[in-house]
Amino acid sequence: MLLLHLADVDEAGWAKRLQAALGSYPVVRRGDGFDPADIRYILVWKPAPDAFEGLSNLELILSMGAGVDALLKHPALPPVPMVRFVDEDLTQRMSDYVVAQVTMHHRLQSRFQADQKARRWVQLYPPAAAETVVGIMGLGVLGQDAAERLVPLGFTVRAWSRTPKAIPGVEGFVGEEQLDAFLGGTDILVNLLPLTPQTTGILNTDTFRKLRRRLDGGPVIVNAARGGHQREADIAAALQDGTLGAASLDVFEIEPLPVDSPLWDIANCYITPHIAAISHPDTGARYFSQVIADHRAGKPLHNVVDRGRGY
Repeated sequence: MLLLHLADVDEAGWAKRLQAALGSYPVVRRGDGFDPADIRYILVWKPAPDAFEGLSNLELILSMGAGVDALLKHPALPPVPMVRFVDEDLTQRMSDYVVAQVTMHHRLQSRFQADQKARRWVQLYPPAAAETVVGIMGLGVLGQDAAERLVPLGFTVRAWSRTPKAIPGVEGFVGEEQLDAFLGGTDILVNLLPLTPQTTGILNTDTFRKLRRRLDGGPVIVNAARGGHQREADIAAALQDGTLGAASLDVFEIEPLPVDSPLWDIANCYITPHIAAISHPDTGARYFSQVIADHRAGKPLHNVVDRGRGY
């Protein structure tokens, strides 16, 4: 039996699609009458403290999100395998966001927006794409796809990851010892890292000061990973004192972003409400129903979370 424990999403819609995809295999929701001991699978998003209570025969946890940092912190997380959501539709949406933000900043949107407000006509020409270096932190599925889409647009692309990854046309940097070299040649920094103790707060003043200062107005950051990666007080200060030329932020330390956050009023800070990518119920139902079918058939599982690494 599959149990859905999904907060802040259309749980009924997910249940309908999953039941259709799984056929006769039973799907239940919170509040339905069922014996917790009958649950073999649970699909979760923002699970409550008692989400796993009584699930004595649980075999597999399915994470509706690509990121599992919050789930790993659950105080009663059972010691069973966990599979995260990896999907072409979600990946495409994330890359769409990254490409849109990168190209906007490459074309100096903040500069021309300020000129428009001041009714100022200054024909400053943006650099060629090849002269603009985009640095991607994190080369998981999302980071690799974003890099592969930026290269054909002519950008000079580099990437930093925990382990070596080879992507045609992308210069790779690996590990803590190569982080400064990676940052020092980057104009637009894109964060797609998993959130771990090692990456928490990595978007901070020290990081910003190491970025290359060749783009008009200063270097730029784009964060579409997790709010825990950024120090928002540092971002606000860096945007106001010129350490950063602009920032595109889709995630925040507290969500929704508090109304008194200084980020709202900073003209060169581009805020979106955690919408860069979404786990769509249609593609999610196909993905998780296949995971369950494979598990029941004894086939190897893909996208299993390494709890030691945190992703």
